Amino acid sequence: MASQARIKFNDNCDDINRLLGIHEELTGTAPGRRYGTEVLNKSAIVLLTAFWEAYCEDLAAEALSHLVEHASGAQALPKELRKLVARELKDHKNELEIWKLSGEGWRQVLTLRLDALQQRRNMVLNTPKSKQLDELFHDALGIESISASWTWKNMSVERASAKLDEYVMLRGAIAHRGAAASTVKKRHVRGYFVHLKRLVELTEGRVAEVVWKATDVEPWPSDKP
Repeated sequence: MASQARIKFNDNCDDINRLLGIHEELTGTAPGRRYGTEVLNKSAIVLLTAFWEAYCEDLAAEALSHLVEHASGAQALPKELRKLVARELKDHKNELEIWKLSGEGWRQVLTLRLDALQQRRNMVLNTPKSKQLDELFHDALGIESISASWTWKNMSVERASAKLDEYVMLRGAIAHRGAAASTVKKRHVRGYFVHLKRLVELTEGRVAEVVWKATDVEPWPSDKP
């Protein structure tokens, strides 16, 4: 099974495969230094980061839509999400705002809330590092520390997060200064690509687990296109 966000991520990554293909067409596959192709590697790093950020935002929106559509009631939502929404409405300057949760009103509250969260994130420096993504999935779905799911054989949560952050910082150096502190090589692209694929898989699994538990409905069945 795969979310629409993951399908889109995979489709977008066809561009990365094309860049790697162009790199091999120009330089071949034999060992040795390459000249004049670093721009392809830089482009791939920037694109991968954009695709990863879009995936996370799209997945959060898709999962929240699933909750809104299939949760039997507000009490079925993840506890942390209920606490966040209740706290936000309680602190609203309009004391009657909390009544929006009555009946089926919570569904519209959640939908509008995600739009507001996305707008707020777009107003600040946006970067898909581990800390920011923990905040995204916590605020949108009530998941505490999505990065805690990023672990596999010979890869700790701490190292997986640090490795992601290193690649995202590399992307920042390229995008904002036009150059990285050191040469960007094809192995950096391949390493980032492989790492993101694993993070997508684990992030998707954790989100699916949360929304499936809340709704008792599989979030993205395998028979979807």
